[in-house]
Amino acid sequence: MSDFLNQIEKRRTFAIISHPDAGKTTLTEKLLLYGGAIQQAGIVKGKKGTKRATSDWMDIEKERGISVTSSVMQFNYDGYCVNILDTPGHQDFSEDTYRTLMAADSAVMVIDAAKGVEAQTIKLFKVCTLRHIPIFTFINKMDRDSRDPFELMEEIEKILGIQTYPINWPIGSGKDFKGVYDRQKKEILAFESDGKVGVKQAIAKSAKLGDPNLDSLITAPLHETLAMDIELLDGASYEFDRERINTGRLSPVFFGSALTNFGVEPFIKEFLALTTPPLARHSDMGMIDPMNDDFSAFVFKIQANMNKAHRDRIAFMRIVSGKFERGMEVKHIQGGKKVRLSQSTQLMASDRETVDEAFAGDIIGIFDPGIFSIGDTITTSKNNFKFDPIPTFAPEHFARITQVDTMKRKQFVKGMEQIAQEGAIQIFREIGGGYEEVIVGVVGVLQLEVLEHRLKTEYSVDIRIQTLSYQYIRWIENEEINPKALNITSDTKLLEDFKERKLLLFTSQWNINWATEKNPDLKLVDVAQN
Repeated sequence: MSDFLNQIEKRRTFAIISHPDAGKTTLTEKLLLYGGAIQQAGIVKGKKGTKRATSDWMDIEKERGISVTSSVMQFNYDGYCVNILDTPGHQDFSEDTYRTLMAADSAVMVIDAAKGVEAQTIKLFKVCTLRHIPIFTFINKMDRDSRDPFELMEEIEKILGIQTYPINWPIGSGKDFKGVYDRQKKEILAFESDGKVGVKQAIAKSAKLGDPNLDSLITAPLHETLAMDIELLDGASYEFDRERINTGRLSPVFFGSALTNFGVEPFIKEFLALTTPPLARHSDMGMIDPMNDDFSAFVFKIQANMNKAHRDRIAFMRIVSGKFERGMEVKHIQGGKKVRLSQSTQLMASDRETVDEAFAGDIIGIFDPGIFSIGDTITTSKNNFKFDPIPTFAPEHFARITQVDTMKRKQFVKGMEQIAQEGAIQIFREIGGGYEEVIVGVVGVLQLEVLEHRLKTEYSVDIRIQTLSYQYIRWIENEEINPKALNITSDTKLLEDFKERKLLLFTSQWNINWATEKNPDLKLVDVAQN
């Protein structure tokens, strides 16, 4: 195998998803720790004086102890080049997670062993299933009192509609957590705690079920329970099936504790062996093979002002095929121009490292002078193809935004436009108008707080936020209709978005029905394609 093909073959690119507080960021840090990307894991707590997560970089993230943006981290482990996409757990930032999942080849779903499947987990899981990507489950916090593992498995299968296959099985939980049983190796991985968080990695103890020595290692009652559990699993659980795993129909399940390090290394080893190399991506010209010599990539995220010392914009790109070389010239399909990719980075939170080369499966950051948008395609191919668009989801909350100091109009407009280009918010205005009145749409209300914080700290602009009663947004799909001639109710608002697409804001479902009944030719959609 050539070096080019080998480089792509060893890539693994995945996203980590979870409900808030399930331990996703802690697990991410421990994976980085084992990969040698960081020397010491910090504990993510929104308290003064504690270390912040490596994957969190925005000031508001440090203050609150939550992830509100997606971070990208790369490290080498056991012969693999690993790209982790750490996503926000908070539901108010789920749109950023949706876009990030478009760049992943598989997903790791972190579940709290005491809480089971939670609301945000369901929402994100559905996005994964739409793309049929492999989903691996890490049931976390086994060092705390937990629910029955059979009950957890049944809940995953019932609520998420995916079959499960436990790779390992827990022995007790909380204070009685003794370790896990590896079903394939048929050995015990015993948990040893010295009372300190994540300091000591457990040592594998090779012992078969029924071995009298196990009684002293995990206690006789737990040995007996384990024997019955394994007999039941071997007789009743789904069969291990690589093809079903690769198509997102069967989820391998791992038990452990990210906080104490227990089970993290066995998980990453098994996960990397099971998950796939970079996947082909669909375009308007068919599937694009990652092994294709032509370089191609798509933009899935834009972030401005990641480092106050730089004051710049970074376009995050997922390389779909070929090899990236710094300074190469590519075609920006949507812009219709050739672009030289001279400033390229990979990031570990706010730390930057110049990238000279990268391969299919990798995530790179390209300096953006303001030409890129989410969903854009770049390539060296002679064919002007476009990757499938990344959908813009309908915001659920709306607010009118005005600046306090009218003398700072220029900074206000610049800040609103740049943050909107990142996809964190959607901005709307009167058709053909300027930004005399700006209405913002967000998926979650916490995004308005982040908007206020960023405008103040990054653009020195103070704003007033007036929440509005609109509940629904619908884009007008048929461009031939004159939107100003529509018969709509007085409390329905006609606007256009950042890309000049016409839309309507409604206060109720009744008003939507009125608009479609009174305007028979009107076609409305709740998802706009980028």
